[in-house]
This record gives sequence, structure tokens and C-alpha cells, in this order.
Amino acid sequence: MFENKNRTPLSDLGEFKLIEQLTKDFSISATSTVKGIGDDAAVLQLSDEQTVVTSDLLIEGVHFDLTYVPLKHLGYKAVMVNLSDVYAMNATPKQITVSIAVSNRFPLEALEELYLGIRLACKNYKVDMIGGDTSSSSKGLMISITAIGQVKKEKITYRSGAKPNDLLVISGDIGGAYMGLQVLEREKAVFKVNPKNQPDLAQYSYCVERQLKPEARKDIIELFEELDITPNAMIDISDGLSSEIFHLCKASGAGCNIYEEKLPVDPQTLSISEEFKINSTMALLNGGEDYELLMAIKTEDYDKIKSHPLLTPIGHFTDQKEVCNMTTGLGQSIKLEAQGWKGFNHD
Repeated sequence: MFENKNRTPLSDLGEFKLIEQLTKDFSISATSTVKGIGDDAAVLQLSDEQTVVTSDLLIEGVHFDLTYVPLKHLGYKAVMVNLSDVYAMNATPKQITVSIAVSNRFPLEALEELYLGIRLACKNYKVDMIGGDTSSSSKGLMISITAIGQVKKEKITYRSGAKPNDLLVISGDIGGAYMGLQVLEREKAVFKVNPKNQPDLAQYSYCVERQLKPEARKDIIELFEELDITPNAMIDISDGLSSEIFHLCKASGAGCNIYEEKLPVDPQTLSISEEFKINSTMALLNGGEDYELLMAIKTEDYDKIKSHPLLTPIGHFTDQKEVCNMTTGLGQSIKLEAQGWKGFNHD
């Protein structure tokens, strides 16, 4: 979890000195940020654009395991989870707030490592960290981040705009984060048996990074601007492709057909699925945590995206409300089932 031998108990600082210590190196970059950290509330000067706001809560033992998740990576990923939701609205994130609840097993140096990842994410995506809160926790670590973004009214994209015959398009590739998780869980089990064993993850580096340090798809939003494309509907893939397809179809009152052979996948994802004897298509459909964007694109925009390396059409929407099918590589049509992440399941 955290191996720094220098440990400063949080009780030595108190809440206000802790906040000051963790946030002293954050800078302001957005013109809409008038006042960030240091007062009772942040102050924003919002333009005539529309503002989007989203929050996510990450809880130790539910969303992450500090046995194999470095705190710096966790801070970075926590920001990405929220920025991805902003990009899914076709908006640009401008500010975040960060709140944490932490037990006394974490020293100051551990939280500094966490905030180092948060700061790197803010720097890479030109986002201001403008406030938040800290609290004690009776067990474990909890992180709550709120992201604020802006978008022109005519560009904002909801889940509910997909129309029959729209193309169902996905960015990047999927399934990698899930297979990376399988590798990490296996190495955790090996470590429990032999703590002296040091895992060699070099051959799994792509998928492990997809799990530990995902990137939100800022580049896709910039690409839309370059190609003059506004999706009819969009969602980010956090709970699994099949679940997100159902979300789009339910919100839009549409159905869809997708094609197994069109699903974008990295070769390493396939090789790990073979090693673990996991059906690769099931991993692609239900794995989750890829934080790619899934969108409805008008058929007249097809020529703008065809053969583009960042975008893959995987099917199309239909007028059959919430009827979602997949054509397999053998030409069979099967019904899709939403089997991705379910937040209140016990398993």
C-alpha cells in the first residue's frame, strides 16, 4: 500500500494544516476559476455555456484494493473516473473538488502520495482542484470527487438522443482493464502464499495499466470538434459495454444490433483471456472500467469516421425499443444481457 518509512501521524497536523499540506502545490489554470482553495467556498465565473456536474465515490474494499493499487495511481484514477463522465456529455472539465475520509493507519506521507496522483491528473487535463473536505474514517479510505465542466448548449450530448439507424461507435479498445484486474488478483493470491515472491508484470503491462491508470478520452472530444461531429447520444464505459448499451437504448427508447467481430480488442487482452481460460467476448461485453466512450453517430457522419484508428463502429440502433442483439462470428443472433458491474451486489 505505502512503504515510505517516514510516517507523520495525521493527528500531528489537524484538519486545516493537513489540507494546506496536501493542496499547497496545486495551481489554477481555468479562466472560470476566480477563487479556489482557502475560503469557505470556491468562486467560479461561468460563461453563457452550460455547466455539467458529476460526482463519484470510491471506497476501499469495494472499488479498489490497496494490496496492489499504488496510492499515486489511485489518486490519478479517481480523477479520471469523474472526467470521463464529463467527456461523456461532450463537455470539457474545468474544476474538481476532492473529499477524503481516512483511518489513522494512513500517515501524512501516504496521503501526499495520493494527492500527487490527483495533481498529475489535474496537470495533464488542465483541470483546477478548487476545494473539498477531509474527515476521519473508522476503517479504510474513501474518496469522493466532484467534477465541473462546460459545454456549448448546442453541443451537449445526453444518453437519450440515439435514433434508429444511428451508428453505435466506440473509442479505443475494451476488455483490457478487466483482464488487468484478473492478473493483479492472481498475483495477490500468490503473494499471500509466498510474500517474498515478486511478480513480473512486464508481459501484462498494457492491461495492468488499463486497470491501474486509465485515461479519460479528452482526445475524442477534441476529435469531434476537429471533424465537426456532435454525437446524438453518448455514455462512458465504466460498468461494461453491454450495460452501457442498455443504458443508451433505454434512455433513447431504441434497440440495437452489434457485431461480435467488430468489437475492438487489444492482442494482449486476447492472450490474457486465453491464459486465464476466460471467454474473451464475455470480457469485452461485461468487463468494465475501460472508460472509453460509446456513442450514437449519425449515418451521414460515417465518412468522417470510417477507418479512423480511434473510433470503431460496432453496430447500429433500431426502432425495437430496448431489444439488443449481437451477431456472433458464426452468424448467429443472440440477445445481449447487461451483466456488468452492479454496485449493491454482495459479491
